[in-house]
Amino acid sequence: MATKSATWAYRDRFHESFARTYFRRFADCLVSSVGVGTYLGDATDAADEAYHEAIIEALESGINVVDTAVNYRHQRAERVVGEAVRDSDIDRDAVMVSTKGGFVPFDEERPADASAYIESEFLDTGLIDREDLVMGNCLTPAFLDWSLDRSLENLGFDSVDLYYVHNPEAQLAQFDRETVYDKLEDAFVRLEERAAAGDINHYGVATWEAFRVPQDHDKYLSLPEVVSRARTASDRAGTTATHFRAVQLPFNVHMADAFTLEAHEGADGEQSALWFASEAGLDVFTSASLLQGDLAESGGIPEAVDERLAGDTAAQRALNFARSAPGVTSALVGTGSPEHVAENVGAGTFAPMGADAFDSVFQ
Repeated sequence: MATKSATWAYRDRFHESFARTYFRRFADCLVSSVGVGTYLGDATDAADEAYHEAIIEALESGINVVDTAVNYRHQRAERVVGEAVRDSDIDRDAVMVSTKGGFVPFDEERPADASAYIESEFLDTGLIDREDLVMGNCLTPAFLDWSLDRSLENLGFDSVDLYYVHNPEAQLAQFDRETVYDKLEDAFVRLEERAAAGDINHYGVATWEAFRVPQDHDKYLSLPEVVSRARTASDRAGTTATHFRAVQLPFNVHMADAFTLEAHEGADGEQSALWFASEAGLDVFTSASLLQGDLAESGGIPEAVDERLAGDTAAQRALNFARSAPGVTSALVGTGSPEHVAENVGAGTFAPMGADAFDSVFQ
């Protein structure tokens, strides 16, 4: 598990290479504001080798945030992350590793008959009741227990620093919003128990749509209500304070709804997800920071925005846009190729936009 002393020592080792605010607080740790994402890529040995090399290079260059999930590349992503952390010259307790549970994973490769695999491995065994499985997503405490145990096994770790409930809005395809909140609360109770047992340090929710769509959208979830359910879960589990700490959501110059859309009720009225998270003390980790590489291409960033951003390349400027938003702790970028590591790390050598400059982009 990442520790205060090890992450601060990591910062001391690298901080002179970076601009201001590159390292940011996550609980009592310090973490890089550029992180490694592991979602993209084929489920092949060649992709595993490329990720392994890229993650090691990133860790040894000043990035100590690595994000993955049990279902990414059919469990291969977690296994590579664990191997890369062990094979790098960076100690495990200097690295903030997050993973996710909620989607049924395949193992190493997609089976020829995916439905039959899910039937035999998850439904027939009783691990998942058929009515709880929605679009491959399940939020029951028993399934999250299994998923977390599998993640720890894949990673080869005793614990993970941040564990996300993965895309709970998928459940809205079958259940009403109140039922999904109830499901989340029950899931949070189990994660509070796992935190008390030392298996995770913090937990959160990773979403694609839930927090950046209007309140009348079919996939909307209220971030304030989710936080409230986490507090109730802490009370139910008997923990002294909630371990709910973070949200992950898409954010980039073309997907800026998390900043522009005021859909979450705050103390003084409706707020955007980012502003609510910032004022609530939640950490935000951005996914799709480069929009699957589109923003790394020339002309991908609107010229009026591009000229305000610092960075030698379009990819660096896009990352610095995400790093400039309120409440953002780290901007995740898919790093499945060693050739891209230096460029991604290099984004941190430029200062992000100040608050006024960031706000002016949207005026």
